Amino acid sequence: MRLLAAACVLAPALAWGQPPLDAAIAEIRDQARFVPDKALVQLQKMEPAARAAPPATKAEFLAQLSFAWRQLGKHETALLLADELVVFGRAQGDAVILAKGLLSKAYVLSSMSERKAAHELAFEAEKIANGTADLALRVQATITSGQSYAEQGNFPVALAKLQTAVDLGRQIDDLLPLATALNAMALLYGQMKEYDKGWEVLDESVRIADKLDSPGRRVLARKTEYGLAIDSKQPKRALAALQAGLELGRQMGARSLVADTLVNLSDSYLKQHDYPKALRYSVEALQAGAELNDLGLNATAYVNKGQAELGMGRLAEGKKSFEAGLAHFQKIGDKPELQAVLMEYGQALERVGDYAGAINAYHRERAISSDLFEQQRQKAMWDLQEKYETEKKRRQIELLSRENQVKSAEIDNRRLQQRVWWLLAVVFALASVIVGLLYRKVRQANAQLEVKNMELKAQSSLDPLTSLYNRRHFQEFMRTHNHVERRGAAGEDIVGALFLLDVDHFKHVNDTYGHAAGDVVLKLIAENLRVALRETDMIVRWGGEEFLAFLPAIPRSGVDEIARRILTTISAQRIEYQGHSFGVNVSVGFAPFPLIPADTPLPWERAVNLVDMALYLAKAHGRNRAYGVRGFDRFSQTSMEAIEQDLERAWRAGFVDLSVVLGGSPDAPPPPNEHSNVVPLKQAFKAGN
Repeated sequence: MRLLAAACVLAPALAWGQPPLDAAIAEIRDQARFVPDKALVQLQKMEPAARAAPPATKAEFLAQLSFAWRQLGKHETALLLADELVVFGRAQGDAVILAKGLLSKAYVLSSMSERKAAHELAFEAEKIANGTADLALRVQATITSGQSYAEQGNFPVALAKLQTAVDLGRQIDDLLPLATALNAMALLYGQMKEYDKGWEVLDESVRIADKLDSPGRRVLARKTEYGLAIDSKQPKRALAALQAGLELGRQMGARSLVADTLVNLSDSYLKQHDYPKALRYSVEALQAGAELNDLGLNATAYVNKGQAELGMGRLAEGKKSFEAGLAHFQKIGDKPELQAVLMEYGQALERVGDYAGAINAYHRERAISSDLFEQQRQKAMWDLQEKYETEKKRRQIELLSRENQVKSAEIDNRRLQQRVWWLLAVVFALASVIVGLLYRKVRQANAQLEVKNMELKAQSSLDPLTSLYNRRHFQEFMRTHNHVERRGAAGEDIVGALFLLDVDHFKHVNDTYGHAAGDVVLKLIAENLRVALRETDMIVRWGGEEFLAFLPAIPRSGVDEIARRILTTISAQRIEYQGHSFGVNVSVGFAPFPLIPADTPLPWERAVNLVDMALYLAKAHGRNRAYGVRGFDRFSQTSMEAIEQDLERAWRAGFVDLSVVLGGSPDAPPPPNEHSNVVPLKQAFKAGN
């Protein structure tokens, strides 16, 4: 969203027919970007004359006015002006005016968090602008299109677009479009982690900003320098860039830039664990952004304030600030960002010892994770179904075409029959051969269609990344599965068992090494689970970084041992990825199945819910360990609902029997006694675990 806004390059003054008015509008372009309240006053003074001016002048005025209102957070007004500009461009049949209107509308929708619609408008505007001779407009449209592709994660196409924008910018005497294109390219190189190229491009952008003698452009260059420095692990340079940008922004009176810079300063001091300074700058950011109506900025400032307060031991204030930031993200509707903030919230609460709050935050994060995972699965199914329908239609067209060929052959046969009787036998034989071939083709098509149907059914039950069963397959299996406890040949109790795993610090792996490294971790864990468990055991990709294993028949005494085997098998592995070597651990919740309180077996859904709660206890109490529900005591004095509401409280009250299996370091050998890391939970809590 912010990338689209940053890409806006207002067109330079041209000979539109009213030079004094055109020059006045052109002088406001930087002011509208950085000091929109002052620009708005001047624009409103010239509005009567601008609306009566020739089409090109009026169009540029409407674009500037929409931009200023958007910078002030008045999105509805900005959107009305952008729509007016689009209608005006269509009525005039002017491609330049229409492209400006589409770009103005794209920027407003981006600020309103409607990314998909904004991207579609950006792509349409680029297509229209490229058909004009207006080079400055083409640079602006190409930058916006490139940043839209970058927001979609398509970096190769985004880079090609921005390189085109730079090449076009070098052909224009006005240096502003080139400076903006170079700044956007430097940001993209930072996203792609190609920092050397990013610094090289940024240096040229700074030189051009100096030639323009524009404080605003210098501030944008400092913001880009901060992004590159913080991503390339240069905190001192990042802090210096922010301080310089803050001073320039305050000199200009650019409230939006100042507020954004203050947020980045608070974030920078959080990374250094300097919580008093982080708190100071986050409070200043909230004060600076009070009148900007920027939900994203305020959301981030509240979260930073909460982090700082928790770091200083101010638990109640920190939780209040965090919840305010979460409410803003909820209002924006940015679920991936909300999920990441909830994970940070849980980790922060865990560090200060608020385990109940941490578990609650993890539960909220897990709900969003499951929702996003389900949306991705549905999309994959829809894509697969669409491919299937396309293939089916293609085959139907082929069959219709062949039927037409048969009909044509029959017509020819009749004509030949009327003319030459002696050719009747030959034509009949030929028609029979054709029909036979068609029949064979139809049979082959039906056979291939059946194979496709079988492939579709298999794919609908498997996770595409790990090739494990997916949640849907497990749910269908459990609906028809009737499991009971029985006696083995040696007299031991034979039960089923449920194990729920979650990768520890998975977000850190993604943030440090990239999402491709996260996929490698998930694949490796899937392979290790296949090694650690039997072929008859069902292993499921439960969602995101969670896995579930269902063992249909094991001795009750061996459930803890299976948990230990899972922990040690996974922690013993090393991941080698792009020159980096690191280990991973998992936290596990487990229980025998069926679970039978008060002589009534729990449904499998409630059993999985208890295992999930045990998993969260494992995470809250140190990770790299497994917590297991062994059974229930004195059940007549409580209820299942009370236990499900707070598992840890139920254990402390003596209603639930839990055990903990401790995992070892990824680099450490397994314990000498195979049962030495299985600890009853009562002892574990006494020992400080």
